[in-house]
Amino acid sequence: MEPTRPPTEQEIYGRRGRTITDHDANKISRVEELSYELKVYEVMTAELYTATPDMPLSEVLDVLRVHRISGVPVLEDGKLAGILSLEDIVRAMQKNELSAPVSQYMTRQLITVSGYDSIVKALQAFTDSRLGRLVVVDENGSLTGMITKGDITRGILTALQKDYKEEEVRRYRASHLFEDIISDRTTLVLRYQIKPHNFTHGGNASSNIKRALLRLGADPQIARRCGIAVYEAEMNLIIHSTNGGILKMEMEPHRITMSTLDDGPGIPDVSQVLQAGYSTASEQAREMGFGAGMGLVNIKRCVDKMEIESTVGKGTKLTMRIYVPVETPSD
Repeated sequence: MEPTRPPTEQEIYGRRGRTITDHDANKISRVEELSYELKVYEVMTAELYTATPDMPLSEVLDVLRVHRISGVPVLEDGKLAGILSLEDIVRAMQKNELSAPVSQYMTRQLITVSGYDSIVKALQAFTDSRLGRLVVVDENGSLTGMITKGDITRGILTALQKDYKEEEVRRYRASHLFEDIISDRTTLVLRYQIKPHNFTHGGNASSNIKRALLRLGADPQIARRCGIAVYEAEMNLIIHSTNGGILKMEMEPHRITMSTLDDGPGIPDVSQVLQAGYSTASEQAREMGFGAGMGLVNIKRCVDKMEIESTVGKGTKLTMRIYVPVETPSD
């Protein structure tokens, strides 16, 4: 295990919003990997203090001061109506208007994230909006929590500490799995059935694959490259397939092969989908923050070889390979 330490700002936020390059693929840190694994609901603040549109700003300022928070969601008749931040109150103070109602200074145009989103989606939203906090909603648009960059940092630190305490024993046990197996060719196969449009569990299979690789003694950088590649492939099945599909990983001593297989709708022009930014995602997927058109681009950057076989109306097979360097015995 790598030693636990506070993640730097660049580690958490530095690569969001741009394509993973070849150089990046070989320097993927555990912190960046966690940004794919952790869900927003795991790090968000669920117990919230709220305001109403008719509350005076002075009253909300007292709430912020007492509880040491920097913003509150605004509810009107139990429904999310906006958000009021400390910055909004400062603007009111400059005009000597602390007696004004919340509705006069609150922000009504909200940028939200879903609780089942990976925190990489929240990081992207922070980067795009330059906001200090985001509202978390459920599938019905109802308020479920708030998330800040500080919540993400604390969540990642907690996950790193848990890694340190639990992973060493599990990795030792798994890495000795094949010690007494003698064969000309030994292959470990992991297979997962991925359901279509199941965003709630998106990323679970790829997290399990990456964890298995680490416990079997795979190089951490190779495991991270695999983790991101299969995450993007898994999300492609969830977003684009008609009936879902199969995600599979085959691990051999010197090669890791990952693949997905679905039965539709197929890709008319493979070269087109390999272009950065091109996407055929549905409006629903786009509203949830998916379908940016970078999935296959990022996969290609993370693996040594990628092949796509697709027939319109019949389905698509995606094959990804990473070659494991042969260790030369020392003299």
